[in-house]
Amino acid sequence: MRKLPPLAAVRVFEAAARHGNFTKAAEELGMTQAAVSYQVKLLEERIGTSLFHRIKRQVVLTETGKRIAPLISGAFDSIDDAFSIARTDNESVLTISCSNTFAQNWLAFRLGAFQMQRPGLAVRLHTDDHVVDFARDEVDVAIRNSAAPWPGLVSHFLMRVVIAPLASPEFLAQHPQIRTAADLMALPRLSSDDVWWGRWAERAGAVGVTEDTQPRTGLRLDSQLLEGNAAMAGHGIAILNLALWRNELRSGRLVQPLPDFAFGRGMYWLVYPPHKRNAPKIKAFRSWIEAEMRADAIDDPHGIFTPPAPAPDPRD
Repeated sequence: MRKLPPLAAVRVFEAAARHGNFTKAAEELGMTQAAVSYQVKLLEERIGTSLFHRIKRQVVLTETGKRIAPLISGAFDSIDDAFSIARTDNESVLTISCSNTFAQNWLAFRLGAFQMQRPGLAVRLHTDDHVVDFARDEVDVAIRNSAAPWPGLVSHFLMRVVIAPLASPEFLAQHPQIRTAADLMALPRLSSDDVWWGRWAERAGAVGVTEDTQPRTGLRLDSQLLEGNAAMAGHGIAILNLALWRNELRSGRLVQPLPDFAFGRGMYWLVYPPHKRNAPKIKAFRSWIEAEMRADAIDDPHGIFTPPAPAPDPRD
């Protein structure tokens, strides 16, 4: 093990030796002159030799002090260089965490525009449907789905989850015309045990429709990305988040058979730890993604990009 004296005292000695003055060292370090004198005395007691001559109101390095001062200053320079590298590396890479569906259907094809705005910043996209741990994983910001802001994190509202059944034109052409929610629920549905189906059916007025009496397909998929692709392949109707499938709706690859929609319980939030709130790369990404949301809100008949009104306080 290294037999190092207290590093706080070493830091004070280095500043005092560099300035040749306890008062100036105190000003640099944000300490009192008495505290500097105490730390130097503590260091001298620890190593068993004097480092300064006290001559009236002046301090002069002893021979020992003169020998070790350049070495200690060099060591602090090396430490500063190491952390400069760490700071530079940290500011040159932005790591974003989000779900696979959000990444592929909304974020990935837009990130090029952000990269052009910040050419010196490398962007790394971490896609996973599991929630990352900011304390453990090397992630700067995350886009998460939850009913409320995430506790302990800075949270910015991005969009609501608006759900509706979607299918391919080919699938709909092969089945009877859909006039009501009950008609739709009677057709083969993907992941028919998804709670979103019940939420949408209730909102659409499919009264009396139960999962026990309605047909199911053998396909039960664990992500919207898989469900949407299966729907486009004609394997059934999927219940999907409209905000993440706007391009497929515009191109006609997916069709919304009925105008009815429902709000999911969750919302998308941009989140990051409080200690990163002032990082330039975080500010830049937040500004960019909020501008993208405002642009999408220009064509928003469902209120996807409008945050819900806060629930009334029961005490009122």
